[in-house]
Amino acid sequence: MAEFKYRPLKDRVLVEPHKAEEKTKSGIIIPDSAQEKPQKGKVIAVGNGKKDEPMSLKKGDVVMYGKYSGTEIKIDGKDYIIMKEDDILLVE
Repeated sequence: MAEFKYRPLKDRVLVEPHKAEEKTKSGIIIPDSAQEKPQKGKVIAVGNGKKDEPMSLKKGDVVMYGKYSGTEIKIDGKDYIIMKEDDILLVE
């Protein structure tokens, strides 16, 4: 993958969400309108952190976040979520 040309400011993190589940474990196909919004994704870019709080996340981390965390944005035709580091619940 080419170097990502955007960098979030301060304590913000840019996350590429994983795809929503399209099938149940038993094989039933879930229609788009009923798919759950993913709460897991890969960190694409991180800001420099606040003055007294360095960032603990790094590019490539797989993270889980709250269902309504962040702001959905589209960059170069791809969907991302930008959120504050505090919105991240855990790192895999």
